[in-house]
Amino acid sequence: MNTPASAAGSAHAAPSEPASHPRALAPGNLILTVVLSVFGAIVGIQLLASLGITPSTSLIGALAAMTLARIPLAMFQGFRSVHSQNLAQTSISSATFGAANSLFLPIGIPFLFGLPDMVMPMLVGVSLAMLLDAWLLYRMFDTPAFPARNPWPLGIAAAEAIKAGDSGGKQARLLLGGLATGVAGAVFSLPMSAFGVALIGGLGAMTAFGIGLLLRGYSMPLFGLDIAKLYIPHGMMIGAGLVALVQVGLVVAKHSGKPAAGAGNTADAQGAARLGRSLRLGTAGYLAITLLLTVGTGIYTGMSFGMLVAFVIYGTFAAFVHELIVGIAAMHSGWFPAFAVALITLLIGILIGFPPEALVVLAGFSAATGPAFADMGYDLKAGHLLRGEGTDPAFEMEGRRQQMIAGMIGFVVAIVVVLATYHIFFANKQTAPINAAYVAAIKAGISIETAKSLALWAIPGAILQVLGGPRQQLGVLFATGLLIAFPAAGWMVALGIAVRLVVLRIAGAGVRDRMEVFAGGVIAGDALYSFFSGAFKALRK
Repeated sequence: MNTPASAAGSAHAAPSEPASHPRALAPGNLILTVVLSVFGAIVGIQLLASLGITPSTSLIGALAAMTLARIPLAMFQGFRSVHSQNLAQTSISSATFGAANSLFLPIGIPFLFGLPDMVMPMLVGVSLAMLLDAWLLYRMFDTPAFPARNPWPLGIAAAEAIKAGDSGGKQARLLLGGLATGVAGAVFSLPMSAFGVALIGGLGAMTAFGIGLLLRGYSMPLFGLDIAKLYIPHGMMIGAGLVALVQVGLVVAKHSGKPAAGAGNTADAQGAARLGRSLRLGTAGYLAITLLLTVGTGIYTGMSFGMLVAFVIYGTFAAFVHELIVGIAAMHSGWFPAFAVALITLLIGILIGFPPEALVVLAGFSAATGPAFADMGYDLKAGHLLRGEGTDPAFEMEGRRQQMIAGMIGFVVAIVVVLATYHIFFANKQTAPINAAYVAAIKAGISIETAKSLALWAIPGAILQVLGGPRQQLGVLFATGLLIAFPAAGWMVALGIAVRLVVLRIAGAGVRDRMEVFAGGVIAGDALYSFFSGAFKALRK
């Protein structure tokens, strides 16, 4: 990560900064972000409906801005700024994940369940949840719960691509080498992003994640057990997630009302105070949205007063826990098991005994929280690196604010695109594939044996999370791996960890910065290949 003037120097130095940060609402930036957001939202919905995946379009936005910057017209010169490019990638990424994961997926659940009248009130509720999600991450970024120093791998990939385009030199060649490696592996269906993340993620977190992936992939041939059918991953995540929530609360309590001694402690105390205020505001926001969904969908008519109160409380709690778990997993691994964690909250709702219509709302609401939160984290990490990692606090905070505005533009465009297109997909019986699992779970119910398994396996999940502490998040990352049926990713994580340890042993700690650049290229190459190959397959359908 070098300055644009030279490839030499610290890999974490920022490109030269303008006197003020580019404005997201400046005409040129606004036009580009809206156009990119429309494109990203359409692509996101199409790929989710046809293939069940949501690609990262962040780099597409950055590349579009870089291309415009090279057009020799005065109106495009502002896009030469890496910060303008950062705004472009923020908006398209927000629109893609927002439209697909936070909006289109949740509203497909009532449609598939045979409750089309619920679709519109569900869309209103999940739209509000998505906007609240993104705003909360903006507030919580660089607090003790979600530090800016943590990997946020897709953010590193975006930042390195933008820097390479701006500066060239050795760092650009290193990034291109990683990019070529990522594309080459992806051509052979290897999950190269897992390899890249293992090069830069926390060693403990990556080890736990990789072991989880491998255990899920080989539990049947090795032990004769299908751990998914036994709900072992779900139970582990319940225990780890509850402990993670307690750990966040302890961080806030630790710094509340205590005088700080020293600059570092002052920053921690300020971050913890901001985190505490955000948690309180988020709780109030989710409570209001839960009430709105309860009234708007009419599910309150099918519940007693006691059950109604329980639903509102549980819906608020589930949304918050889902958001935190997804954010933690995304921050450390670049993967977030949003679909699986939403299924966990649904299973607990079935155990509580909520009626089917209420479970439909619960599934959609919990699925909507998390993706926008995680995506905003990636984007702010990219901006944080491009702005010099906080060396100029005022510039950093202004940049974050402009990114938040660009992201909100993307999310609002996503709402409009989903509103305008969802009926076309539903008319063709196209919804997110995971919706069938939610509907099947609601219709099938849950057995006493499943409840016992969830409770039993929550215990080791909680213990592992306690042992790893809030920094390593071993329980959440191990459970994340268990929830993902992709053993090849486990092998790529193992390979990445092995390469990382060997390189560090041979070359020493001084190579860490170059490894981060290379890893960013690998992740970017995998993301670009996945996007274009996915778009091609979707068009063929």
